[in-house]
Amino acid sequence: MKKNLILIFIACITLMGCNSNYEILQSQGSVILTADSSIKVVGETITFTVKDNEGNDLTEEAVFYVDGEMMGDNTFTSDVVGNFEVKASYLNIESEPLIVNFNDGSGINFRKRVLIEDYTGTWCGWCPRVAYGIELVHQQTNDAVAVAIHRPSSNPSSPVYDPYNYDTSELENSLGGSGGYPKSYLNRMTQWEYPEPNNLNQVIALTQGENPKLGLAMKSSQDGNNLTIDINVMFGKDFGNNMKLVVYILENGLIYKQHNYTTYYDGIDILENFEHNHVLRSCITPLMGEDIPSSQTTIFNTYTKTFNVTIPSSVENTNNIEFVAFVIDEAGNAINVRSSHPGEEQEFEML
Repeated sequence: MKKNLILIFIACITLMGCNSNYEILQSQGSVILTADSSIKVVGETITFTVKDNEGNDLTEEAVFYVDGEMMGDNTFTSDVVGNFEVKASYLNIESEPLIVNFNDGSGINFRKRVLIEDYTGTWCGWCPRVAYGIELVHQQTNDAVAVAIHRPSSNPSSPVYDPYNYDTSELENSLGGSGGYPKSYLNRMTQWEYPEPNNLNQVIALTQGENPKLGLAMKSSQDGNNLTIDINVMFGKDFGNNMKLVVYILENGLIYKQHNYTTYYDGIDILENFEHNHVLRSCITPLMGEDIPSSQTTIFNTYTKTFNVTIPSSVENTNNIEFVAFVIDEAGNAINVRSSHPGEEQEFEML
């Protein structure tokens, strides 16, 4: 046992993901401002909510400002087209500004979601920090889609063995950030700042503000071990060339021990029956995306792609399958994302 611990320590140092430089910091005082929608038609009402990092609702005690002028409550309506800057203050702690837009209703807008790709490992003692951060994000918003990418070895004799390992080296090499674990990227290309549980606003801010002008809807069916998945992408403006589609198959409810060097989850190492969710099992497009023809990326058009695939042999429970689809731009940034489950038929989330 002692020898195994030494090997794990050496491997962690090598991977720069499990070392003493990762100091667990206590949550700093901050408030997170969100809107039920950051884009509305003139005359409609936007409702604002304020929470702290732990998800406690502070709305009733907060003070709201629009373009520097104090509001009477947490709602705002405009009868003119334009952008407005909203802030909230709670006990002299000020939120990050939020830009909301009122339009004339002639455009096409969609619900905005953020993609979280969490590079993790059951062997990685610092990785529960990001898992805990994702749990906090989900307490704040329903507009975050998480993918747990387990790394880096499928060799049972390796000190960094992970039974759910999925090789994403091509993608990781393109990111240019920290080579260690854990690391988490938002909308594929933006690294979630350390310590992640203290920086929820960075994630939630990506569900607010400027509209993506692109929506996704999925329809899927299962026949034995065969899956049919229809991915529909609607464009609210002309996007042009170099748009790509990425589709993942995930699995939830996987129970396996997790090393934990953090103070989260009661600071216990090892977490014997840790539940691993949103685990990447297969990418049914190229990992870096499948081209969407430029003729399809025009305003008002809906691009449809059908995939007929076999359920990955790595999946332990077919009842726990989840699909994630997103579109990336020429720079590799995810524009919008959505998740679904087998048998679900989705409509576009138009605003």
